[in-house]
Amino acid sequence: MDGFGLSRRTFLTGAGAGLAGLGLPGIAAAGSGPGATVAVLGGGVAGLTAAHELAERGFSVTLYERRALGGKCRSMPVPGTGHGGRRDLPGEHGFRIFFGFYQDLPDTLRRIPFPGNANGVHDNLVPASEFLASFSGGREDLRIPLTLPDDPLAWLTPDALLRQVRAAVETAFHLPPHEAAVFAQRVLVYLTSCEERRLNQWEHTTWPDFLRARGKSEDYQRIFVYGPTRVLSSTRTDNASAHTAGLVTEQVLFTLLGRGGEGPLDRVLNLPTNEAWIDPWERHLRGLGVEFRLGWSVEDLVVDGGRISAVRTRDPEGRSQAVEADYYVCALPVDHARRVWNADLLAADPRLRDATTLETQWMAGLMLYFDRPTPLVHGHVSYIHGPWSLSSISQAAFWPARDFPADYGDGGVADCVSVIISDWDEPGVLFGRPAKQLTEEQIVQEVLAQLKQHLDDSGRTVLDESSLVTWFLDPGLTGLGGPNPVNADELVVQPVGSWRRRPTARTAVPNLFLAGDYVRAPINGASMEAANSTARLAVNALLDEAGSSAPRAVVHELYRAPEFELLKAQDEVNYRLGLPNAFDLL
Repeated sequence: MDGFGLSRRTFLTGAGAGLAGLGLPGIAAAGSGPGATVAVLGGGVAGLTAAHELAERGFSVTLYERRALGGKCRSMPVPGTGHGGRRDLPGEHGFRIFFGFYQDLPDTLRRIPFPGNANGVHDNLVPASEFLASFSGGREDLRIPLTLPDDPLAWLTPDALLRQVRAAVETAFHLPPHEAAVFAQRVLVYLTSCEERRLNQWEHTTWPDFLRARGKSEDYQRIFVYGPTRVLSSTRTDNASAHTAGLVTEQVLFTLLGRGGEGPLDRVLNLPTNEAWIDPWERHLRGLGVEFRLGWSVEDLVVDGGRISAVRTRDPEGRSQAVEADYYVCALPVDHARRVWNADLLAADPRLRDATTLETQWMAGLMLYFDRPTPLVHGHVSYIHGPWSLSSISQAAFWPARDFPADYGDGGVADCVSVIISDWDEPGVLFGRPAKQLTEEQIVQEVLAQLKQHLDDSGRTVLDESSLVTWFLDPGLTGLGGPNPVNADELVVQPVGSWRRRPTARTAVPNLFLAGDYVRAPINGASMEAANSTARLAVNALLDEAGSSAPRAVVHELYRAPEFELLKAQDEVNYRLGLPNAFDLL
């Protein structure tokens, strides 16, 4: 991207780039030396992607992971819940969305074999056909179709039609017409803004200020201002970067309009994540020759002569082990990576000092298991007035190959509602305290209260609390209700000005490369796509350093609507002359 030593062209890889998408194993790492070794530090999406791309190019890869493969994207069994030959109940850090505007991650999914699937794991993606905006206070919830069925009106029974008309009218009357016009105008400003303005003006403008939120109605604030920041990225809205929020809004809009998307806007997996994706990925990588060191934690990077000479690790038995390789890919999350970026490394690459100041926040999941199906909607739900910025999905409806009570638990669980808590610092409605200050049991009670305030406020019982069998809270959370609660899996966020602090995949240390959703990527936001893209960038930088002639990994640009290119060119002129965007009329 312009102005920061990282242009769009650096995201592409030359004439041979397209060959990488073929996924052919064993491509020789020409020029890298026989048996060149790479230590990949971290086994989340970034680390697994780096290992995948490198193994396909003939490198000898060993991956070190302290807990479990998949990182924040994994699912996990709930210990001791499986009986009678059934699997343990599936738990997770939090549900995930495979947005239609993702390009790099879907390419990787196609290259992971899965029995019976022509396109590998990618065929395990299924569309969420609806989105539910749930309001409290007796207002009807607004059900928004994301994909059109063969008969678009088939799901509209007379009662459902009446409720949707009421919801649309209520939303329209709660949102003053002039505020809807303001939002549309602000979106147009972003769509027609040149890259320089986005990175030098909107990056330093908060999303509320960009949307002219001051003095607007509660609906304007909650729907347009808080939604893209709290629910999608857990960023504090008051200082969220308009660059990041605008970029996500732009790509969502293009995908809904059928422009540039790799698939439908909202997709999920048709099985628990590890069954559908992470376990097949591990098997495939082992088949490519990748070695895994699970239970190994990274403790320090040894810098000698301006290069990494070794990595100090601790094995599962607690013994200190020195790991040596030709190249190192640090794919640890930033909150863990900066703990091993010691003084010697920061002296060798002073730019990393800025990366150590990147902000992280809590975003974690709660699984609610019910003894009957709970089809709230065939997709995700956003609870508009909830102080904890909750969102959820009923998962069993998306797993057609699984008979939930027959396959999981003790036979008494029929569905799982996966809830993400995005705001851990705002007081709740039941106890009047933030989630960080509550015990696990109190968090469950508070979440149920907020869900019921939204779902059961229109004269119907949508969520029957009496059908709750058990629950499971993200195991990365410890010490809840005590003086020092800890989240082992914090999420990097994008406040104003954070782009300049994000490092590139290539460091000043010749044999060290960075991959993770905090590294600069085409999509300026914490996501699986960013983790995948930055791993590809790290691999390409490593290939350059190794003098390899192997094809580079493809890194896709975000979609750019050709209709706006002339307006963006004019805006570039305006920006350099110190003039506002042509549509920035307010």
